[in-house]
Amino acid sequence: MEEIKVLEELESKPQTGRTVAGIVNSIETLEGGGFLVHRPFPQASLSEFDPFLLLDEMGPVTVGPNQAKGAPDHPHRGFETVTYMLSGEMEHKDSHGHAGKLTPGDVQWMTAGAGVIHSEMPSQKFQRSGGKLHGFQLWVNLPRTNKMMRPRYQEIPAAKIPSASTEDGLVSVRVIAGEALGARAVIETVTPIMYLHFTIAPGGELSQPAPRGYNAFAYVVSGAGLFGADEELGRKQQLVMLAADGDEVFIGNPANSGAPLELLLIAGVPLNEPVARYGPFVMNTRAEIYQAIEDYQSGRMGAIDF
Repeated sequence: MEEIKVLEELESKPQTGRTVAGIVNSIETLEGGGFLVHRPFPQASLSEFDPFLLLDEMGPVTVGPNQAKGAPDHPHRGFETVTYMLSGEMEHKDSHGHAGKLTPGDVQWMTAGAGVIHSEMPSQKFQRSGGKLHGFQLWVNLPRTNKMMRPRYQEIPAAKIPSASTEDGLVSVRVIAGEALGARAVIETVTPIMYLHFTIAPGGELSQPAPRGYNAFAYVVSGAGLFGADEELGRKQQLVMLAADGDEVFIGNPANSGAPLELLLIAGVPLNEPVARYGPFVMNTRAEIYQAIEDYQSGRMGAIDF
């Protein structure tokens, strides 16, 4: 009955733009040193979403002093990790001498390329005080020609993430990658990627351009809303897969919803290349995976020593 009521509250939209190809529930799991994540993919019901390899919602969880967990030293090769913090603080170190801290609203776009040893741990300040930890990590595959590129970091503080809103003030967006509502991201991506964080007040709606050649999905962070030309209902911690049958995505928050709709809209050009995957290594062939393992075990990826 609730879904029927929600659908009746929103005016019927013309059947244009992308439709919804399916809705996937997240699974709850523990990662790294034991921190809670909600994962829409990869899992049994959605094993891959080219060019994206993984999406983890870290938390949300509230921890007491000295209870926060992280991911100690671990290797990466052949892809990119995008860490986006909503609350809490994380410190990063790697085998190339990089060190940084992520606070609420910050983004780290790390291109592992040829390989790094990486550590992601709660900051000392957050560890001492405890509090709410909430964020996202997206893994983006690299094309064959860029698999072994030199590792690089793009770390953007919250204040420098472009943002925009509609004239009526009902829709706002933070543009991590790509473009929305006239705002363009400052992050450079290896292949075309769209990564948008929308907040839509009750009664708000928009049609966001999303090129037909992109694979696209929405992940509901909080609230519930209607997605696609067929106005499918998506709820908190669900992933809404969008069909490649249009050049825009309709998103609406019914006027009677009583709460904002918060979501990530993510899209990218599929690579259409073979994927060989073993833990934190993503290559094109099994032989390249064996080489990555050998390089890691022999110390050729270096070590975190500071």
